[in-house]
Order: sequence, then C-alpha cells, then structure tokens
Amino acid sequence: MKEQIEAVARMQDYIGEHLMEPIALSDLAKSAGYSPWHSARLFHEYVGKSPFEYIRMMRLTEAAKRLRKETRSILDLSLDFLFSSHEGFTKAFSKAFGVAPLEYRRSAPPIPLFLPTDLRTYHFKIKTGGTAMKQETQTKAVFVQIVERPRRKLILRRGIQATEYFEYCEEVGCDVWGVLTSVAEALYEPIGLWLPIKMRREGTSEYVQGVEVPLAFDKPLPEGFEIIELPAGKVMIFQGEPYADEEFMEAIMELKPKIDAFDPAVYGYAYAEDTEPRFQLSPMGYRGYIEGRPVRPLTK
Repeated sequence: MKEQIEAVARMQDYIGEHLMEPIALSDLAKSAGYSPWHSARLFHEYVGKSPFEYIRMMRLTEAAKRLRKETRSILDLSLDFLFSSHEGFTKAFSKAFGVAPLEYRRSAPPIPLFLPTDLRTYHFKIKTGGTAMKQETQTKAVFVQIVERPRRKLILRRGIQATEYFEYCEEVGCDVWGVLTSVAEALYEPIGLWLPIKMRREGTSEYVQGVEVPLAFDKPLPEGFEIIELPAGKVMIFQGEPYADEEFMEAIMELKPKIDAFDPAVYGYAYAEDTEPRFQLSPMGYRGYIEGRPVRPLTK
C-alpha cells in the first residue's frame, strides 16, 4: 500500500511540474514505475479521479487564480492551459465552477477550486486511522501571542456531528477548502473551527470549516454554505515548532495537551470560548501547528 501511494504521489508531482505542458498517460506511467493501465487504475483508486480528470481540474483551478490577478485575455489563458479554444475553456470552466470565466473575472464569487490531497501526508493516516504518537519525544517549545480580531463575518460549511477534521471530511467531503480558498475578500487563510454552543444549530456539528471576511461582504454563496457574524475580540495564538509534514498528527497530538494545560492568566487573560470559535490553521510542517483560542482580559 505504501509503495502504491508513493507511485501515485510521484504522478501528482509530475502533473504539478508539467501542468502547462502536454501530459500523456505514458509520462505518468514512467514516473510511477508501472504500466499505463495499472498506473491509471491506481491513480483513480487513491485520488478518486482519472488522471485526465485530475489534470483538467488542476488546470481550471490555476486558470481561475490567474483570472483574479491578471488582465490577459481569456483566450490567451485558455491557450496557456492547453485548451484548444475560448469556447472549450468557457464550457469546461462553467461546468466545473458554475460560473463563466468572464463573470468570475468581474465578480470573483466563491467557487469550488480543486485542491488535491497530498497523499504522502494524509492518505495513509486517513485510511488506517493511524494516530499513534512516538513513544519518546523531546519537550518542544510552544510560542504564545495575543492578537486582535475585528468585527467580521465567517463563511462556513456545517457538518452533522463532527467534532474534528476527519469526522468532518466523512460527513461533508474534503473539498470545502477549495471553496474557502477561492474567496478573494478573505481577511485571513481558511481555518477549521470549533463553534461555541450559541453558534451551533440543532442537528449540526461542533467542528466546521470556514474563512473570515469583512463585514461588508455580501456576495452569494455556493449551496450548503452560510455566513454569520463574529464579534471583535482577542485571540491567544499557540504555535508549535516545525515538524516533518508526514508527522502532522504526532505534532498536533503532542501540542494539544500543552495548550489544554496552559493557564492564560499568566498573560492576564481567561479563555472565552463561549464568545466565538477556537480555530486551527491548516497543518504545514515548516511553520508548526497553530491553534487560536478566544480570550478576555481578567477583571481586576
């Protein structure tokens, strides 16, 4: 299984490195080290899409990002990403994202960008449920700071009963992040959140995914998403040391007990998780695990 995952990951690497070039199944098979037929079968098994469905969605997503930033013609962009015509690109873009390229350039509504999973980091642990920590770990530093958050809105997608990321993916899928990443007006990067009781609705989950936007945000949202308002306040940010990407679960599990045991009174604060969500940023090894918890000043 590990060998197969690595083979599919090599195909993903190849696609990422040659996205704006013609890619044949024989090219992917060579990078995987298997026959073309077996490579295509493995790719679909582990990624959930055929190689060419995957390539098309990767190209459309990159084209969407450029539409927001560049002023080059849509025809030029379509040719950059190897579509044979303006019409073919427009049809594929509209089918994938529910909005035509020209309209997306004008208004940049949230759309479901395709963000592929890094199999080396996630797939093995999701499939096996592996969460075991190393038996011996050195004590690592935890960095703490207080940041101000303004009044703002939160675009979110609720789950059903989820209390953490993996349960949430099982309930609503792992493609929510693509929509959140597409929000041009985002104040910060997308986050996973644990909602306080007052922000939950009956029959919905504690854990959700969302992105914060200015109070003035009023664009229509994709089906299943909604928007709520968050108050101004202070957040205590905890950040662990960098870690190897494949050890993200160990890094989180090592840091969580330290965060839970930390007394915010040291800084003159108390936790205020009844007022707004606590949250986690997407795990990225180079910056360490990051979690934020709302706080309020201690009364004198």
